[in-house]
Amino acid sequence: MNVEGYEMPEDLYYHKEYMWVKVEGDTARVGLIDFAQKMAGDISYVEMPFEGDEVSQDSEVGTVETGKWVGKIYAPVSGTVKSANEKLYDDPTLINKDPYGEGWIFEIEMSNPDELNNLMKLEEAIEWLKDEIKKHA
Repeated sequence: MNVEGYEMPEDLYYHKEYMWVKVEGDTARVGLIDFAQKMAGDISYVEMPFEGDEVSQDSEVGTVETGKWVGKIYAPVSGTVKSANEKLYDDPTLINKDPYGEGWIFEIEMSNPDELNNLMKLEEAIEWLKDEIKKHA
């Protein structure tokens, strides 16, 4: 779905720190939402959590950087990092080119899938995003 020029896929969960979550079984694939990557500009570096790291919901687990900005990456759910998208080391702009596909950042084996209830589904996320767009206009 397109919200004021920003893509918001319907099948995802959304975290208030501009992260998206796609759930496949007990695995949560995580990335940066379209709005955040467009605000950031061309991403030049990504620091990701490592495979095997234990992460807690809402904790800072990495950064994305542009020439003049550093943004934080958060864990939208708790669990163990299953993998990081190693393609981003060679081409961090994949986040800009395809934030919901090739530009995913890391995957978590969820320890508590009930935490998904703390995230936003599309309808709530649309209203939240409209407020964020106004704040940053």
